[in-house]
Amino acid sequence: MDLGISGKHAIVCASSKGLGRACAMSLAENGVSVVINGRDQKALDATARDIEGAHDVEVIRVQADVSTPEGQRALLEACPNPDILINNNGGPPFKDFRELSRDAMVAGVTMNMITPIELIQKVIDGMAERRFGRIVNVTSLSVKMPIPGLDLSSGARAGLTSFLAGVAPKVAEHNVTINNILPGFFLTDRQNAALNKAMEERGLSLEEAITERAATVPAKRFGDPAEFGEACAFLCAAQAGYITGQNLLIDGGRFPGAF
Repeated sequence: MDLGISGKHAIVCASSKGLGRACAMSLAENGVSVVINGRDQKALDATARDIEGAHDVEVIRVQADVSTPEGQRALLEACPNPDILINNNGGPPFKDFRELSRDAMVAGVTMNMITPIELIQKVIDGMAERRFGRIVNVTSLSVKMPIPGLDLSSGARAGLTSFLAGVAPKVAEHNVTINNILPGFFLTDRQNAALNKAMEERGLSLEEAITERAATVPAKRFGDPAEFGEACAFLCAAQAGYITGQNLLIDGGRFPGAF
């Protein structure tokens, strides 16, 4: 299926690894030039080489923390007029809510709510003027199904979801869409942190931790980041202009509700 986005330009935040990397790869496969971002230069370079080796598109690397004004400025200098914005970022680590300091809470909300809003503020009017814009926010299954220990991450991402639910209708007439993807358990570094926690606290082997967690998913497996990337690319397609303000769960059926 031709997604109709060949020649477009995308900023993909936190894309040197994991789900962000998968999004960048899928967009590049569809002819989109990508600005990729991460704090680890070695991982960023490796991802850039992989994309360049597989697809004939421009890949610009920006080593920066997207949560900082300087990081955001660097991204927008590399791509002043993006057609596509993928908001992604790391999240606060697992921690009992009683142990969260004020500084930690402010940092968590900055990473997972304020930062994507700031980036959207900077690009949305240009998208509306050009009559094409696709904004996809990587949030979490925990927005709909809170996970103990991830309360700060869940709350910040839920706040982002509600905030943007009011923004999306305002730009829909300009062919600008804003959607969220809510990943469940995927094979990423963030998932490894959860597995390591189970291993440490309960003396499980890595294989046992993986088997136990996968058993809670109706699909009986973890997601492949490439599956996530393909879904993200579709939400950026020309044909996806009538989909906006939505929350797409990609969780192997783990969320138990009908809505």
